[in-house]
Amino acid sequence: MPPITLTTDFGYCDAYVASMKGIILGINPNATIVDVCHSIEPQNVAQGAFLLSTVCAHFPRGTIHTIVVDPGVGTMRSAIVLQTGEACFVAPDNGLLSYVIHQHASPEMSLVEAGPTELPPGVLAVEITNPRFWRHPVSATFHGRDIFAPVAAHLSLGVPPAELGETISSVNVLPIPRPYVNEGGELVGHVLHIDFFGNVITDISEEDLTPGGFRVVVANQLVGSLDSTYADVEAGQALALIGSSGHLEISVRNGSAAGMLGVRMGDTVKIVRH
Repeated sequence: MPPITLTTDFGYCDAYVASMKGIILGINPNATIVDVCHSIEPQNVAQGAFLLSTVCAHFPRGTIHTIVVDPGVGTMRSAIVLQTGEACFVAPDNGLLSYVIHQHASPEMSLVEAGPTELPPGVLAVEITNPRFWRHPVSATFHGRDIFAPVAAHLSLGVPPAELGETISSVNVLPIPRPYVNEGGELVGHVLHIDFFGNVITDISEEDLTPGGFRVVVANQLVGSLDSTYADVEAGQALALIGSSGHLEISVRNGSAAGMLGVRMGDTVKIVRH
């Protein structure tokens, strides 16, 4: 029986996450439910999409990933199930699955503009339109409980996605931020996420960094060159290193880089050559 993961912006101060789990367990009492993250910034679809992409590869084949960051809840936006060869995804069709689509896209596919994008080969998508698999009545403000949770539970019991609604050929994506080289020859990246420790995670991967001496600049502040571990610097000092996600991170040993440097999601990071 495949596990079900939950990723939301619901936080832990209310009963929203527990309500979703209660619905799932009411349908499938033997379900294995794993919390990925419930601290995504409210309505920050781009952050949710990135976080989901960092965890999928660590779960067994067939896992059902349920992700709800849904500023359009109650509107005409679609609810979808996306099935790849590795996993199944239950989400609003608002760009939350952009990285999933990108990871399965052919090199010639471009995800530089927001909007509907044709599905890559081998990826199936269904719009969730069959009310037989919903909780009733459906709240206009809580589709996580009333649509996404019960659908995930039914999928875990073996209900095929085709029974949940109509097959669709495209889903909505967000532009995937990518580092670029500016006119001055500097590599410019973007802050995608700030974790619990205040580590600043960027879209610059290890492969983007060519050999040679360089310095990392964020929020117009020089951080330094690339280090290997947090212990390479003194306590309270900023450093840059390749984190567990394979992305360049700016950190402060025993402190918060975001707090000390005043960095926010969406800020730029520059790689400056000596």
